[in-house]
Amino acid sequence: MNCDDVRLNLRDHRQGRLEAAAEDELRAHLSTCPHCAHVAAAEAELTDALERRLPQYPASFALKRRLAAQWPLAAQWPLAAQWPLASPRPAWWRAWRPAPIAALALAGLMLVVAPVVYYERRDAGAAKSMVAEAVNDHLRVLSSQRPLEIESGGLHQVKPWFEGRLDFAPVVTFEGDADFPLKGGAVGYFFDRKAAVFVYTRRLHPISLFVFRADGLPWPANDRAFTTDERGFTTVLWRQGALGYALVSDIDRRELTSLAARLKTVL
Repeated sequence: MNCDDVRLNLRDHRQGRLEAAAEDELRAHLSTCPHCAHVAAAEAELTDALERRLPQYPASFALKRRLAAQWPLAAQWPLAAQWPLASPRPAWWRAWRPAPIAALALAGLMLVVAPVVYYERRDAGAAKSMVAEAVNDHLRVLSSQRPLEIESGGLHQVKPWFEGRLDFAPVVTFEGDADFPLKGGAVGYFFDRKAAVFVYTRRLHPISLFVFRADGLPWPANDRAFTTDERGFTTVLWRQGALGYALVSDIDRRELTSLAARLKTVL
């Protein structure tokens, strides 16, 4: 078995599909040919990266049916009609040898699509965990016997109260208005770090604004603000510089995004 034969049979060798005699010949060649041994090791590493390290998602049943309809047996095996019935089909690589460009294009497409799907799912998971934390922290404020540790005499009174109680300076300049009066503040937590909690209201509905250090948290890759609803609460999260902001309430979504716009505009 020469070098060309070895490279044509490497895939069948890795999948255990070679006959015993061919397997022995291939192994004997690899033991004496450093170049082919290097190629075999590189291909094995690539296979491992594609099959195990990249995320794999099962195809839907509908997609499988469409693929089966579009790729009939005759199209997959164009030489099938010419093979004698008593002859075994050639190895996978030999059957696809007439169309290496199509095979490489398909492999390239998979390498492009798989990371996109992975990062989309990762961003969705990151957003979900951030929203869940924001809602839980808002519920802690609502259930606290003393939700306000400093009652508002204006933002100029609330912000200085945080000095010495946090390891950062919260950046908030919206003082509240007739639509969203500022009621006061408290020290809370967001995940593993302290947060400044500013409490606004809309009629009788409390609104929690959490300000915290943004580093080390599972922000989505695009780092853009996002708004979502969970358990009857609307949450708006965004990142500005070194700080993260989470705004949570059960008021109408449009009203909360209006408050978020005022907060982000004056930051």
